[in-house]
Amino acid sequence: MTQILKNKPHKGAGHRKRLRDRFLKSGLDGFHDYEVVELLLTLATPQKDCKDAAKAALKQFKTLQGVLDAEPAELCRVPGIGPINLFGLKLVPAVCRRYLKRHIEGKTALTHSKALFDYLDQTIRGKKEECFVAIYLDAKNRVIADEILFTGTVTASAVYPREVVKAALAHGAAAVIFAHNHPSGDPAPSPDDMAITRKLVEACALMGITVHEHLIIGKDGYFSFADQGHMARIKADLDAR
Repeated sequence: MTQILKNKPHKGAGHRKRLRDRFLKSGLDGFHDYEVVELLLTLATPQKDCKDAAKAALKQFKTLQGVLDAEPAELCRVPGIGPINLFGLKLVPAVCRRYLKRHIEGKTALTHSKALFDYLDQTIRGKKEECFVAIYLDAKNRVIADEILFTGTVTASAVYPREVVKAALAHGAAAVIFAHNHPSGDPAPSPDDMAITRKLVEACALMGITVHEHLIIGKDGYFSFADQGHMARIKADLDAR
């Protein structure tokens, strides 16, 4: 009797296979968000149904993005999710970040701001503190590297143009793109954001480094200084001096 119970399929075993077959056939088209979370949980949950845990996670964090951005400790407070089976929830965003980074590196990064947002959204959008990022470009506007230069509240006193220029020169950059996130969710630029951008453009220009863009990442979108004409106006002001 014990052996029979041990080998008895767990609740939802057939459902799990159907989810995987659906994905292999049609990708995520037609999947509910909880089914995506469920599928990810199954990666490290071999003998347990994950549907209830997936639904509980969506209820707790509201959206699929919220689940994937949640800290491990927060996820472990959801019934049915623990330090082992959250593996898939953390692995997939990390793979996405690496894929998008490799997709951009060595290629022209300035075709449109949406391509930058797609990469940066995975990198800094879910951060609970502001992160200021620099993307370094060569003379053909191909990505050399990127790094988070400053964390914390991004103000005119917290971002140091000298350090930014030093880092750009160390990477041999001919141009640079700046970006930071707004944990509040609203990507609209503050007066400090406008002041920082102008200072950085001026400091980089003195060293022959072009600033192409400053992107602010919000909860559901972004603000592009280039798209809104601010970069052109700042450069025009510099040329007029």
